[in-house]
Amino acid sequence: MPSRTLEQAVDEVLARIDGPIRLGLPLGLGKPNRFANALYQRIKALPQRQLIIYTALSLARPQPRSELEQRFSGPFLRRVYGDHVELDYLSDLRCGDLPANVRIEEFYLQPASQLGNPLAQQSYISLNYSHVARDLQRKGINVIAQLVALDPRRPGHVSLSCNPDITLDLLPGLRERRRAGETILCIAQPHAELPYMGGDAELPVGEFDLLLEPVERHTLFSTPNLPVSLQDHAIGLHVSALVRDGGTLQLGIGAMADAAVAALLARQRDNARYRSLLYAMDIPQRWGALIEREGGQEPFARGLYGCSEMFMHGLLALLEAGVIRRAAYPDAELQRLAECGGLDERGRLTGIGLAALDARSFVRLQRQGLLAAELRLDDQQLLLPDGGRLPADLSDPATFAALAPYLGEAHGAVLVHGGFFLGPQAFYQRLRELSDDLRRRIGMTAISRINRLYGDEPLKRLQRRDARFVNSCFVVTLLGASAADQLEDGRVLSGVGGQYDFVAQAHELEGGRSILMLRSWREDGGEVSSNIRWDYRHATIPRHLRDIVVTEYGIADLRGRSDAEVIEALLRIADSRFQDELITAAKQAGKLAEDFELAAEYRRNTPERLLALRIEFPELFAEYPLGCDFSAEEQDLLRALQWLKSKLRLSEIFELGVAALFDLPDAADYAAHLQRMGLERPEGLREQLYQKLLLAGLKATAAG
Repeated sequence: MPSRTLEQAVDEVLARIDGPIRLGLPLGLGKPNRFANALYQRIKALPQRQLIIYTALSLARPQPRSELEQRFSGPFLRRVYGDHVELDYLSDLRCGDLPANVRIEEFYLQPASQLGNPLAQQSYISLNYSHVARDLQRKGINVIAQLVALDPRRPGHVSLSCNPDITLDLLPGLRERRRAGETILCIAQPHAELPYMGGDAELPVGEFDLLLEPVERHTLFSTPNLPVSLQDHAIGLHVSALVRDGGTLQLGIGAMADAAVAALLARQRDNARYRSLLYAMDIPQRWGALIEREGGQEPFARGLYGCSEMFMHGLLALLEAGVIRRAAYPDAELQRLAECGGLDERGRLTGIGLAALDARSFVRLQRQGLLAAELRLDDQQLLLPDGGRLPADLSDPATFAALAPYLGEAHGAVLVHGGFFLGPQAFYQRLRELSDDLRRRIGMTAISRINRLYGDEPLKRLQRRDARFVNSCFVVTLLGASAADQLEDGRVLSGVGGQYDFVAQAHELEGGRSILMLRSWREDGGEVSSNIRWDYRHATIPRHLRDIVVTEYGIADLRGRSDAEVIEALLRIADSRFQDELITAAKQAGKLAEDFELAAEYRRNTPERLLALRIEFPELFAEYPLGCDFSAEEQDLLRALQWLKSKLRLSEIFELGVAALFDLPDAADYAAHLQRMGLERPEGLREQLYQKLLLAGLKATAAG
C-alpha cells in the first residue's frame, strides 16, 4: 500500500474524487486531525469544491465560561492536552466561520458543547448508533480516514484500535460499491500512542488505499476523570446490587457510571463493608425482594461478561479486578459448553458435558484449540504423539485425565466487547502495557455486534444472559419516559447514541433489564429543581419501554406496572422537597387516586441523610475512585468552583454587585490555592471579589 504525506494525500483525494467529497471520520478519539485539517483548509481555498464531513463526538478542549474557570483551566489544559491537535472545522463551527462549501453532520455532539450554536443544531442528525453505517452508505460516503495502530510483530496488518465501531460495518458496503465502479478512498494515519488491539479490530493493511506518513505522535485527546459526588455514589451503590453474578454488563459514561464501577469493585473487594453500607442506606430493607430476584450483594463468584459500545476505564478496572471474567466464545457450541460448566475460566475443558468423539466433533475441538493438533483419531481411538492409544470417549474420567497434556485453551475467548474507547491518558497507557493475553480478551469490534441482537442472534442470546444495560438520563417523567439527549426546546445536548438500542435489547433478552441512572435533583445558579417531572416535552426513551430507574434514594421497578403504580414507584425515589407538587400534578391529571398518600418511610429522601454515611464509610465514597488527573490544590479548587456555580452564575458574578463576603478564612490558609489561580495578590475590585468568592467556595467545600 502506498505511503503519502498529508499534502500528497489531499492532492490524491481532490484528483480522484469527482464532485463532493463525502468524508467519514470516526467518532471520538480515532479522527486523524492533521489530515482532516489539511483537507479542510484546502477546501476552504477552493470554493468550487464541496466537503461534507460525517462524524460524531468531535472533541475539543473544554471551553471555560467564566474568568475564574479560565484561571483554573489554563495550566490544567496545557498539562493534560499538551500538543494535541485541535480540529480546525470545529473551531470555525464554534465561531460561526464555517465556509459555505463545507457542511458538518454529526449524530452525537460533545456533551453540551453546541447548545448555543444554531448551525451545529441544524446539522445534527438524530440516529441510533447502530443505524449510522446504513445511512452513511445511502449518503454516498466516498472517503474514510482514521487513526490506526501498528505493531512490528504484525507486519502487513493495522489495528483500528479505538474505533472499529462504524468502520467494520462500513467496509462490506464500500467493497460492493467499489465493485460497481465507484471511487472510494480509505486512508489510515498510524499513531504511535494508540494501543494495538487485535481480533476484529485487526485488518490487512490492504484494506486501506493510503497510509499517511510520518507516524503521528501528538498527544491523544483524553477525558480526565471528574469528581464523583455523594449523590452519584449513592446511585452507583443501588445499581451495583442489581447486577447478577454470572451476567452481562453494559455501562454508559460519566460520573454516575464511575460510581457504579466503584460500587461493583467494593462489592468484590470489601464485601463486608459494602453490605454494611447498603444496610445503612436501607437498600436491602426497602428493595430486598427486587435485589434477590434480579441482582445480589455477594462477591462475584462466576464473574461478568462486558458488552458495551464504549470500552471505558471503569470496565478495564473491573476486568483487572476479576469482576469481569466470564468469557464469550465465538460460536454457539462453545458457549453452550461453557454455560454448562464444560470450560473453565481459561477456556479449557473440564470434563463436564463431554461425550464420545466422532470425526466431526474431533475436528471441531482441534479447530477450537481445545485438543492438540498432533492428536489423531483412528477407529474410535485417539492416537497420541508417542504412539499411545486412548478410547475416543471424553466422558471417561480415565481417558480425560490421560489427555491433560494435550488439552488447550479455546480460541477467541473474549471477556469484554467494545465498539470504541475514550478516557484519561492513564487508561491509554494501561491498555498499551497490558499483557498480550489480556489484551486478546478485549474484543474491539463493530457496533452492530454490540448494539443489536440481529446477526448471529442465537449466539448473542447465549452470551448476553442476565444482561444489565446501565445508562444515564437527566430527566424522568412520572409516567416513566426519560430524556438523555435533548432539551424540551429541541436543542441537542449530545445524542441518542446506543441508549435506545440497549433499552430495546433489555426488553428482548430473557433476564435482561435496562437501568437508567438519574440524579433526583439538581442545583443551578442557586435554584434547586427536581429531575423527576410530571411531564417533559421530549423523550429519548418512551414510556412504553420503561424499566428500572435508580436515583440516590432508591430503585423504581417500572416494568409491566400500571400508570398509578409507576407514579408511586417514582415518587418513592424522588427528593422529598418535590414530592408534594408531583403528587398534586398526578392527582390533577386523574392518574392518582384523590386519597393517595405516600408512605412516611419515603418522606425522608433528603441530601442530609446521605451526608452522615460519607463520614461513616469514607473509603466507599472516594471523590476520584478510578484515579485523578488533578493535583491536591486543583481538587479543592474544582470543588469550590462547582459549589460556586451551583449557587451563582459565574459569568454574572461581577455584575451581581457583591461588595463583600463575610466570615471568610484567612487567605494565608489557602496560599497555594490562590497562587494557582493568580489571586494571591489581587489587584482591583474584580480580583478582590474573585478572591473572596474563591475563599468562600473553599471554605464551604473544605470537608470534601
